[in-house]
Amino acid sequence: MSFANLKSKSGKFSKLTQQIENMSKPQGRGPDERLWKPEVDKSGNGYAVIRFLPEPDGEDLPWAQVWSHAFQGPGGWYIENSLTTLNQKDPVGELNRTLWNSGLDADKDTARKQKRKLSYYSNIYVVKDQLHPENEGKVFLYKYGKKIHDKIASAMQPQFEDETPINPFDLWKGANFKIKIQTIGGYWNYDKSEFDSPSVLGGLDDEALEKVWKSQYSLKEFTDLKNFKSYEDLSARLNLVLNKSTRPVVQSNEEDENIVPLDSPVVKADPPTPTKSGFGAKIEEIEESGDSPDLSYFAALANED
Repeated sequence: MSFANLKSKSGKFSKLTQQIENMSKPQGRGPDERLWKPEVDKSGNGYAVIRFLPEPDGEDLPWAQVWSHAFQGPGGWYIENSLTTLNQKDPVGELNRTLWNSGLDADKDTARKQKRKLSYYSNIYVVKDQLHPENEGKVFLYKYGKKIHDKIASAMQPQFEDETPINPFDLWKGANFKIKIQTIGGYWNYDKSEFDSPSVLGGLDDEALEKVWKSQYSLKEFTDLKNFKSYEDLSARLNLVLNKSTRPVVQSNEEDENIVPLDSPVVKADPPTPTKSGFGAKIEEIEESGDSPDLSYFAALANED
């Protein structure tokens, strides 16, 4: 797709709206420097302004979505991308279904603790970063959770008739996203985050906008099969983490369950040695901090929304 074609599509986002509707239906390295993350100050508050960018050249969507699991068992930690990302069977999903259908409250509680987590990745342009102004005017990848994705969906499909739909990923008719973080109960809260009024990104001309567009990162690798372990390898890891003390994971023909339980607090234990699989499962949060992995990693997970 040429830049001229991209501009001709400005203001048209029915395809993205359809994707939003479909998604709403039931169904050992250092940090990656391509990834941008907001930060909070000493008072626990954070503020930044970003602009979500359109789909990279040759790709269909401006985001990638990845399901993953992160939980602790008697044999260690299970931190892996889920094959359900690729619409394939996953051993944790199989086990969780068995546990959930047992009818036992204890089994349901275990299934809740082992539930999937959904993350999104998009290209962004950093408009304002108070704590790291050197990031301003640069393109990064941004990992975010369901809450922010819901705000994107609401901007595209507003609930009230006096609100005009916008495509947040549009370079010309999109809008900056103001990230406002409050620390509540030890966790980051994004409720006050909001989109600004529609505007051309940075007031830039087409030549500058094209340069921004061409500097984006591909999103395809997040859902590339090579970045996911096989069902057999995941089963072996799961049995190791569970010390083979639970029901064996057997692949079935049933549809993957979509458990939506309340988040359960993680019990602190001895620092694990987590395994990594795929780009989306990199544990940069653990390696960046000096905290115990069980605290820092899960705090980071909770703060991704």
